[in-house]
Amino acid sequence: MARPGRVLISEAEIRSRIAELGQDLARDYARQSPILVGVLQGAFLFMADLVRATPIDLTTDFIGVSSYGGSRSSGHVRILSDLSMSIEGRDVVIVEDIVDTGLTLTYLKRMLDARHPRSLRVCVLTDKIERRQVDVAVDYVGFTIPNVFVVGYGFDHDGLYRNLPYVAVLDGA
Repeated sequence: MARPGRVLISEAEIRSRIAELGQDLARDYARQSPILVGVLQGAFLFMADLVRATPIDLTTDFIGVSSYGGSRSSGHVRILSDLSMSIEGRDVVIVEDIVDTGLTLTYLKRMLDARHPRSLRVCVLTDKIERRQVDVAVDYVGFTIPNVFVVGYGFDHDGLYRNLPYVAVLDGA
């Protein structure tokens, strides 16, 4: 059975970097009230901590997508649940747990851009640049990580390990 192995990003490193990202968002959106759109399920912990670390007026919403089964990307993005509010004319920040191939994020950006937001940016906890299959812009990056499968802090393997307070490499996958 696959189990969490070596810690890649500690709980303290996560807390510190999210505080910095919150300050970056506060600086960039000082006179706006952006909508932070969390991508479920993986980004829910990151989103909650990021919202608490961002000292400006903001709104939150979530979108549910699926492109993974177990530890492999299916290459097909499905919308499981849509936004509950209009984003037309609003500043929107997509909050995602990870970008690897870029396919899911490209799909989301295209879909949300068609809803005519005033601006659309992306904030990700982790970025696997070496796995990129499509060129996609990411505005705020927490950590760049190597091409390993990770669990913890929202990342799962078959629904397990999301509750770990750190990000670890999955052993035995």
